[in-house]
Amino acid sequence: MSTNDFSARVPKQPLHPSIISKLDPEYVALHENVLQYLPMLCTLPWDPVTMRKPLPMQGERKPLDVGKIEDFELKKGGYGRMMRAYTPFGEPPRNGWPVLVYFHGGGWTLGGLHNEQSIITNLCVGAKCIVISVDYRLAPEHKFPAAIDDAVEALQWVLTDGKDLLNIDTSKIATGGASSGANIAAVLALKAVEESFAPPLPAPMALQLLITPSVDQTATDAPGGRWESNKYAPYLPPAMVNWTKAMYFKTEDDWSRWEASPLLAPQELLEKAPKTWIAAQEMDLLCNECEAYAERLRECGVDAECVIYKGGMHLHFLFDGVLKNGQKGIADAVDALAKAFQTVQ
Repeated sequence: MSTNDFSARVPKQPLHPSIISKLDPEYVALHENVLQYLPMLCTLPWDPVTMRKPLPMQGERKPLDVGKIEDFELKKGGYGRMMRAYTPFGEPPRNGWPVLVYFHGGGWTLGGLHNEQSIITNLCVGAKCIVISVDYRLAPEHKFPAAIDDAVEALQWVLTDGKDLLNIDTSKIATGGASSGANIAAVLALKAVEESFAPPLPAPMALQLLITPSVDQTATDAPGGRWESNKYAPYLPPAMVNWTKAMYFKTEDDWSRWEASPLLAPQELLEKAPKTWIAAQEMDLLCNECEAYAERLRECGVDAECVIYKGGMHLHFLFDGVLKNGQKGIADAVDALAKAFQTVQ
């Protein structure tokens, strides 16, 4: 994000006094110098052209170089959606490259293939795998479950066309993403174990890698609600989440469908979920539901780890150029993925 976008040096998102001492001091400095002057999108008239325009992320590290970047089209339905495949340097393993199918964040309404380049390239290089970033359809033009349908099609493409085009080892597939993208990834991991999913996976997914996932759309900041303890969390307050939900879902009845809230998925489905690594931020509105999802998975017999980064906020991984906690989080994600793919030396 650029300081050129500031309409005036008037704070629009000041930090609530009650949380300043709990936040990562590096983040407090970033917020007070830059972020507090940016308006929350939910306070502005909806303008997809302007709001979806790629902006330089002031706090993001420069992406790593990778061996090859290629674009592919998902043709089913005629929507012209794209996928971008990042292949690491070097020779592939004997059986082909492991692959991570990745979904960007943006509240189901924003973002695209330009998002989260530092995260994606670090995962590609560090875990020695192909990362396929999916440019799924966005709301409000395309409501739930359009993004889920695109995710399913992307995985089906990996198992068919992508297997040969990219030399993929389909026995080593993972899914992952950040925020709303992690929601899509979590749903896809469950969709892939349904009996109706075709073609079937040749082996269980190696991992679902979920960075600050949204997994419970029924959550609120009311007394006793999952958001109550972090309702003053910066940059992703309840008003912003409710705005994105109103853009994405057709009705509030959709919130309790497991394809929207994987935390509410039936036990028999969760028992088949892959090994899970979740990154949660201590000062994120979604922290409690991240923990709850890991606990529910463990109760269903799934190996699930939830790492909580002290003092972190929702976008900590995206500010890895200025936040040491963001750099550590990405390194942890790389390590989790490399171990799942067994690419660690």
